[in-house]
Amino acid sequence: MGFFENISLALASLRGNKMRSLLTMLGIIIGIAAVIAIETIGGSMTGAVTDSMSGMGVNNITVSLTQKSSDDEMGTTAMDVTLRWFMDSTPSDEDLMTDEMIEEYQAAFPDKVSAIQKTVSVGQATLQKYGDADTTITASVSGANRAVLDGIADDTPLLTGRWLNDGDGDRRICNVSSKFVEQTMGCSDAEAVGRSVTLTINGMPYTFYVAGVYEYDDSSSYMFGSIDDDSIQTTVYIPMDTARAITSSSDGYQSFTVVVADGVDMTEFVSTTGSFFASYYTRNDTWTVEATSLSSLIEEMTSILDTLSLGISAIAAISLLVGGIGVMNIMTVSVTERTREIGTRKALGAPSSAIRLQFITESMVLCLIGGIIGVSLGISLGAAMASAVGFAARPSVSAILIAVGFSMAIGLFFGYYPASKAAKMDPIEALRYE
Repeated sequence: MGFFENISLALASLRGNKMRSLLTMLGIIIGIAAVIAIETIGGSMTGAVTDSMSGMGVNNITVSLTQKSSDDEMGTTAMDVTLRWFMDSTPSDEDLMTDEMIEEYQAAFPDKVSAIQKTVSVGQATLQKYGDADTTITASVSGANRAVLDGIADDTPLLTGRWLNDGDGDRRICNVSSKFVEQTMGCSDAEAVGRSVTLTINGMPYTFYVAGVYEYDDSSSYMFGSIDDDSIQTTVYIPMDTARAITSSSDGYQSFTVVVADGVDMTEFVSTTGSFFASYYTRNDTWTVEATSLSSLIEEMTSILDTLSLGISAIAAISLLVGGIGVMNIMTVSVTERTREIGTRKALGAPSSAIRLQFITESMVLCLIGGIIGVSLGISLGAAMASAVGFAARPSVSAILIAVGFSMAIGLFFGYYPASKAAKMDPIEALRYE
């Protein structure tokens, strides 16, 4: 008997016992649907987290000052150990990283460093909301070099005016968002360019002129808020020298960001960067430099989410074993019901291998149909649940293929015993069966 004939017989047998076949497939359907739904939700969550964090700069390295631990110090005796409790938590001007260090770093790795992003945090500024003198708007103010603004421009276009340049020195100009213009100036973006805006920073008023307006992005990580219920996030960018003048800060940096060129091995270069800057602090008893990358954090989070999804899927897959036992049970009943048919075929010369293959094929077809239904149901459930929590549905193709293959493997494994039982029947005894 050919392959297609076995499939035809299997389908005919399933059609002849529709309700029994459906009930038998339920275990397979539920198990496969649960696995696919969980994998879909897990993939959606992983994708959402990865996309969100990727927008924060996967190819960036954060270089920052950090206090040395007691293990980093030269001495090991009680007299040599400096008590960390009494150390300054704020580095002095002599401890800060300098422009000279950064220039030497760029010269050492010209092909690996795309840009250096430097910022000076000025703090929070307050001003009145346009048309509502009783409402106070609070915005973050930050000094930024052109590399920072170029990075922002990749995702947030400039609507009108120009970005600040490194050559702006200590000019009182700024870049603001379109939402800032709407909330505080009450005019169009084009009309805002060249206008003055007075920000109160640490109790002192400072007047700036708008050089450019960038598109407001509500997913921005910069804080901007009002007493309204709707939270608003934005930053006012000013030249670096202006920020230093307002904060009376030195020319050094507690931290900055390295934009790494495409194609660079991030894991290796993070370590190299950290070692390069730490070499300047070998004689510093209190401070050293660490380099970190968001890409390693993303990989770790992705691995955790994947492991979690796999563990939950493994638990859900237990129902497949229950479904497999149900398949074996129903196939055993089917063999018993068709004893005379088996005896007739064997009496007409059908070999045991043909009988075995017929029932194994029927078992695999039963599980395959259940697997296909389960995949369809699982994708639908996964997409619905992912949508309910605000994630884009991302069904796993590999999980679908594995699930279908596993369902057929269950049919083969749990269908083999009933098929072997049918193949071993004595034709004379089978024909006598009532």
